[in-house]
Amino acid sequence: MSMNSGAMNQLQSVLGRKLKVNATLGELTTARIGGKADGLVIANTISELEQTAITCWQLDIPCRILGNASNVLVSDQGYRGVAIINRAKDIHFEQSGEFPFVTAASGTNLGGLARQAAIRGLSGLEWAAYIPGTVGGAVYGNAGAHGSDIQACLIMAEILHQNSGRERWNCEQLGFTYRSSVLKRTHDPVVILSAQFKLTHSTKEEVQARMETFNNRRRNTQPPGASMGSMFKNPSGDHAGRLIEAAGLKGTRIGGVEISPMHANFFVNQQDASASDVYQLIRLVQKTVKEQFDVELELEIELLGEWNEIKN
Repeated sequence: MSMNSGAMNQLQSVLGRKLKVNATLGELTTARIGGKADGLVIANTISELEQTAITCWQLDIPCRILGNASNVLVSDQGYRGVAIINRAKDIHFEQSGEFPFVTAASGTNLGGLARQAAIRGLSGLEWAAYIPGTVGGAVYGNAGAHGSDIQACLIMAEILHQNSGRERWNCEQLGFTYRSSVLKRTHDPVVILSAQFKLTHSTKEEVQARMETFNNRRRNTQPPGASMGSMFKNPSGDHAGRLIEAAGLKGTRIGGVEISPMHANFFVNQQDASASDVYQLIRLVQKTVKEQFDVELELEIELLGEWNEIKN
């Protein structure tokens, strides 16, 4: 569904200057790729996030929550709706008891949260110290690295549902699977407001040492530059990067985007890449790996916007 001028005018009357019309999304993504959204709103608090989503729902306006947009490919044609940029970053540590935990607003940078835990000598999030996404996006996609993931440390997430309001969901309700949750699979109209993670007592030195080990591994295996992180999910018992490399595609380039020579599951924006460039490279990889190894690679990233023109 696309926005009509009447809906835009109604939204403008409610949100005022908070609503930016015809706003470029690409500069807000980690890959620096993508067209314009009909509307863009920056929500700096949980309350602003909640009220903006409710307003869009009430006006029957399509909306999408974006944090750091580190796992999203925005179409060159943009997004026909309102992109709500989540900048809600409240954090509260409870570390006095035997079982410490942290509660963070969904716009909090996950890596930054892990580093704050380390400063306090709290363990449990070291694996996430250099993940660029937000807490909300991490819960939505069950983010993970270095043998751990959100499912392993989440206590609960507070979620705003269009029909039932605020609810607190645990891991079972979120239906986590590898790099996915029931929210990601169903695309129901919801907003992740905050999440609570279990931690354990340790020392600042021990936690930071583990983080540094993970960071060294990351620097040695993952390419620098503008990308969306891992492009494809790892198939059961194998690795997407290995399959892409074995198919002879490492270093392949279409337009401004290249399959990284360092890690074949990373597509790097080398120079003014378009979403169409990335999409064509995605399809080339999927087709080639299917033909050579009879494996269907599933995207880990999400596609946002209209893609019919590219598919045809």
